[in-house]
Amino acid sequence: MAYTDIDKPSDYFRTKLYSGNGTNDTSITFDETENMQPDWTWIKQRTSTQEHWLVDSVRGADKFLESNSTNAEVTITDGTGFDSFDTNGFTVSTSARLNASGNTYVAWNWLGANGTASNTDGSITSTVSANTTSGFSIVTYTGTSSAETIGHGLNSAPKVVIVKRRSSGGTQNDWSVFHSSLPVTNILNLNLTGAAYDPSFNDFQDTAPTSDVFYITATAGRTNANGIDYVAYCFAEKKGFSKFGSYTGNGSLDGTFVYTGFKPAFVIFKNSSSGTQDWIVQDNKRDNFNPSDRRLKPNTTGAEVENSAYDLDFVSNGFKIRNTNSAVNQSGSTIIYMCFAESPFVTSTGIPTTAR
Repeated sequence: MAYTDIDKPSDYFRTKLYSGNGTNDTSITFDETENMQPDWTWIKQRTSTQEHWLVDSVRGADKFLESNSTNAEVTITDGTGFDSFDTNGFTVSTSARLNASGNTYVAWNWLGANGTASNTDGSITSTVSANTTSGFSIVTYTGTSSAETIGHGLNSAPKVVIVKRRSSGGTQNDWSVFHSSLPVTNILNLNLTGAAYDPSFNDFQDTAPTSDVFYITATAGRTNANGIDYVAYCFAEKKGFSKFGSYTGNGSLDGTFVYTGFKPAFVIFKNSSSGTQDWIVQDNKRDNFNPSDRRLKPNTTGAEVENSAYDLDFVSNGFKIRNTNSAVNQSGSTIIYMCFAESPFVTSTGIPTTAR
């Protein structure tokens, strides 16, 4: 029995830490020796309060969105933003969000297809950069205000779909998140603390994605306003590389152990039961030993905080909660997560990974 579909997760996902220098055209090179040109890069200044910066190769390197806000996509044309996706990294200029002197940054990076294709699997033609090996695709489309389907290009059903309206206007500009561990009628909003809920116009037609398409409902402004452009980030689960699930908090320092089948590199948490809890991101680069206790919040501009209230162990085959924080371990609450690998528990040739 194969334990993994991917022996080297770093070929498809990488976390990069760097220090700003306030200089234009600064090249940020990944630590790994093998090249990976990212298609989606998510950057957060760790040192102080700044918005998150999300850029992808389908929309273009000059266009960014903020996970912490409802703001429309912004295009930077004066050379002070994100410059390019490079052969083994990326280039940034002088924005304080990306490259201020004396500040530190984290960049999370995913590989797509390093190119785009027109996809006609759905009722709306989409533009897609899809990596079927790692189960990740970037999708852009234009809404119609009619019930539609959107091709995602993964050839397997996504367990997570994150959609953002790229222009402002109307009242539904929040990030919309479908997660397979929630009731199919429910969504979360990446920019908010709210619990999972059933919106009056369900963003995804109360229907789970298929191996070809995801669904968008009529008149839901977050996913399908007429003539409005959208971007979707889609994730299918791949053995030994990614896991998207949930667990129940127990409110104890001896928290839940979650089996993923790999040693984690990156995890996003959200308490989907509580309406007052932040999203939490932890990774293996900002903390390279256990317990991991440095957290950032995708829904806020806040700086990185190091606190034992977020203690978490990354182990060879999953993660272990070691705190009582309500965001990740509220007793009786459902906590959903998205997790990506540092290394598989056992490679396809039978080599086991080591613990931290």
